[in-house]
Order: sequence, then structure tokens, then C-alpha cells
Amino acid sequence: MLSYRCTAACRHCMYGCSPKWSGDWISTEKLEQFLPQLAKVIEPSPYGSQYMSLNHGLHFSGGEPFLNFDLLLKAVEIADALKIPSTFVETNCFWCKSDEFTRRRLQALKKKGLRGIMISVNPFYTEYVPFERTDRCIRISQEVFGPNVMVYQLEYYRMFTQMGISGRLSMDEYLKRFGQASLSDRVELFLMGRAVDRLKDLYPGYPPERFFSTPCQPPILRSWHNHFDNYGNFMPGFCGGISLGNWFELDRLVKEGIDLENRPILNYLVHEDMRGLFGFATDMGYRKLEGGYVSKCHLCLDIRKYSVSRGDFEELSPRQFYEQLYSNSR
Repeated sequence: MLSYRCTAACRHCMYGCSPKWSGDWISTEKLEQFLPQLAKVIEPSPYGSQYMSLNHGLHFSGGEPFLNFDLLLKAVEIADALKIPSTFVETNCFWCKSDEFTRRRLQALKKKGLRGIMISVNPFYTEYVPFERTDRCIRISQEVFGPNVMVYQLEYYRMFTQMGISGRLSMDEYLKRFGQASLSDRVELFLMGRAVDRLKDLYPGYPPERFFSTPCQPPILRSWHNHFDNYGNFMPGFCGGISLGNWFELDRLVKEGIDLENRPILNYLVHEDMRGLFGFATDMGYRKLEGGYVSKCHLCLDIRKYSVSRGDFEELSPRQFYEQLYSNSR
């Protein structure tokens, strides 16, 4: 993650990204210094290092990485020099205002060594990005990168194309046309991050006890598809606001292991799961939500948000995540 700053404040964003975040872009110096540590452990796509797949290789993300195109170019160049396999970039396509401009930028990235691109398509993005820009990005990306174009999620792209959508589409209009079920029945949607606030009225709430014996899916500790942000946080999977440690010290972290003793909330999540964390938070004064929780991630996030207000927990980082998460909710 080059930055949390984004052109959109999507209702489902796992990381609370928005235009309100300060840029705090990772520096080229940090990329040059610390990407070599990641280079040693990144695995290529099963199809080969010249190809891309969602859970392999290295993808540059945000936030919206095209907000700082010069930095993105440099990041790709550094990764290519390190022979990092299966590199790709993720984008919401806000910048694709003309064919010529779009093609020029994509060709520049390919020339620097980028293998492919992942293009985000769903009703949350179409609230902010005119669909014709998304369509343009897909079409020209296929010209530039060939098979190395991932449309996430393809089901929405087909739906919007068949409808002949142009411009932006509000969530109210989307729900009127397709209904709530289309948000999760046929496509992947994680009820975590900003979604637990912005989408909670669309789903039933449950008492915390329902989630006490439910393991994290995927596991909080895993060797695939983790995220590394511009502040140095090594985040487990998609869990915004949780840090396993500093990825700028990845070699030491791998050698010595995660310091759970000084990270009590992370310790509960790893060893005792939600029952232990709920008890820990309750002892600090936490009170369960009257309306219940739409997911285990909702319960976890609400506890972490409360904990940030009660003490300095090193694993709850970056703190800006908790400050920004609900700042664009209404």
C-alpha cells in the first residue's frame, strides 16, 4: 500500500481509505531499502513469474496508487530490478479520462516492468467513478497487458455492461434496481472495515456470543496475501488497523517472531480468539452494541475501536485508520 489516500470513500473499504487521509506516501528511499526483504519471500503466480494471480506476486495498491503516478512508476522499476515476480497494480480507474492518456500511462508502467493490472468494479466504486472510465481501463489494459488483466469483480462488470450504465450510479439507485441480495449472493463481499458501519442496516445483527467459537476466515496468521502499508505496518490479510509488526524490519520479524507479549489484543486474537478479546475489552469498560453485530469482523473492529480510545496498543496501527474509518459515513 503506497498510501491510504484515495479519490473515493467506498462504503465497503476494508482500510477506511478516502480523500481525507493525508498522503503520507511511502518514499522511494524506503522502497529501495526494504523491498529487498519482501523480494526474498514473494512467490510467483502458478502460471509463471510473467503472469499475475490474486494471491501471488506483489501488487501495488492503496488507497489509489495512480494518485502518485511518479511514485508508482518508481516502485515498479525497483521491483523489476529486484526480479520480484508477478507484479501488478490495483486501481479504481478514476484517472482514465481519455483513451490516449490511459494507454500512455499503462504503456509506461509496462515498460518499467509491470506485468499486469487489477481493475476494481462494483456498486461501491460506481458511486465515485463513471463507468465509462472503468470500461476504458479494461479495454485498453487488455491491449497493453494481454491476459494479465483481472477484473474484480467480473460479475458486476457484466451486469453494468448489459445495463448500458454510463456515468455514476448511486447506491440507492443500485439497490432499487437489483436489491440487497445482489451485494453478496453472487459476488465476494467482506463485512469488515467501513462496511460494518455503512452497510450494517442491510444485514441482521447478532449477539457477540455467536462469534466466540467462529475462527477467522481466512486465518489471521497466514503466509499468503498479506498487506504492507506505507507506515511500515505488516497487516494480516485484509485486517485494516491491525499490525503484526514492522515490515521495514521483516528479516528480524521473521527470525524472532511476532511479539505477542506486548500486543495483548493480537495475542487474544491468535490464542483465545473472540471470547478472550471480548472479555478483555469488557474488563476495560466495553459494552456490547444493542443492535448486535453483522459479522465477526464487526465485533472485532468495534472492540478495537473502543480499545484505541482507552490505551496505547502497539498492534492497533495505524491510528489514523480508526480516526478515518467512520469520518465519511454520513
